[in-house]
Amino acid sequence: MITVVGTGTGAPVAEDVLAGAALVVGGRRHLDAVRLPEGAEPVVLGPLAPALDTIAEYLGKDLPVVVLASGDPGFFGIVRALAERFGAERLDVRPGVSSVATAFARIGLPWDDAVVVSAHGRDLRSAVNVCRARPKVAVLTGPGAGPAELGAALTGARVPAGDRGAAPGPVAAGGRVFVVASALGDPGREHVERVTPAEAAARDWGTAVSVVLCLDEARALGAARTVAGVPERPTRWALDEGEFAHRDSMITKFEVRALALARLGPRLGDLVWDVGAGSGSVAVECARLGAAVVAVEKAADGVERVRANARAHGVDVDVVHGSAPHALAGLADDPDAVFVGGGGGELPAVVAECARRARRTVVVAMAALDRVPAAREALTAAGFACDGVLLQSSRLAPLPGDVTRLAATNPVFLLWGVRTPVLSKGVDE
Repeated sequence: MITVVGTGTGAPVAEDVLAGAALVVGGRRHLDAVRLPEGAEPVVLGPLAPALDTIAEYLGKDLPVVVLASGDPGFFGIVRALAERFGAERLDVRPGVSSVATAFARIGLPWDDAVVVSAHGRDLRSAVNVCRARPKVAVLTGPGAGPAELGAALTGARVPAGDRGAAPGPVAAGGRVFVVASALGDPGREHVERVTPAEAAARDWGTAVSVVLCLDEARALGAARTVAGVPERPTRWALDEGEFAHRDSMITKFEVRALALARLGPRLGDLVWDVGAGSGSVAVECARLGAAVVAVEKAADGVERVRANARAHGVDVDVVHGSAPHALAGLADDPDAVFVGGGGGELPAVVAECARRARRTVVVAMAALDRVPAAREALTAAGFACDGVLLQSSRLAPLPGDVTRLAATNPVFLLWGVRTPVLSKGVDE
């Protein structure tokens, strides 16, 4: 049997839990905080594989094992690895209070509406994008993915190459605050501090950080929830044009938007660019579906319109005032997906730059037939598998006499490119 004990957030490990253990596995600070049973072998938990092999040796001899972990070991913790290797039926889990619960308790906030994301041993970009998109996020940190790196990524999210006098977006402006919780549960070392992302980026935080809370404090309390954690997806998308402020019907029509969203696939943890945003309808819809979004718009009134639509729908959209492709050079982070809804004569260059940087997908909407070949060539030249469709729709429209006609909308070409994976050759090929 493996007894897995959560500790490190204030609850001491009872001596009877350790009694009789032949092997005790844990981090250095966990082992230093307990009195090992006589004859027990301590193993400092570093790389996981050797520790699991050692545990297997003791289990093979039917010797009891204790694993010490931080907080709740079933929450982004070692329970998963142990259950996968040895089976859940061989585990006796004694959870402690998680660092996330403790950190929110320290600042007096509920956390059933918080999104929890782990950056420990994982790519930091997903955590960064979740922080951009959601008002209440807990980030579990790790080496190379702590408050400094998270703060640097957020504050460096964009350096506008267009109009540098434009008001920055919500994250770039410091609209988020960090609560950095270190050494939780240690009476002599525990420290909880509020800092801006820029202040966090300028500090050396050492190795004691337990968790970072990234908050939009104006929305940090949140409403009562039925489902905890990740927010429910909206019940509707491809919203009617009337649900957005726009100028002279210059807006991506909902039929086009529906297919564009299907091809973009925006989700929590993604970063999406809406280039030539216009009213920002695509940007807002991607944000409603959970993605972090940067909208690039060259018209000053368009910039304000995008911001107004984002506020009206309760989402965060970082708006860059500038013309593509020049403005794209100031966007520090490569997107997962890009929607191009404008570009004029610069369209091939815009699509080429978006294709160069997009990690997954580029979707291009065009009304002009003459621009289709150049946009397609830009996608295929960048190594994307390209497909497309001409969308023509007719909507029901009333006529006098309580009858209905079909009113045609303008046809739109929608192209999409999907990045094809690069297959590495084996040594025998």
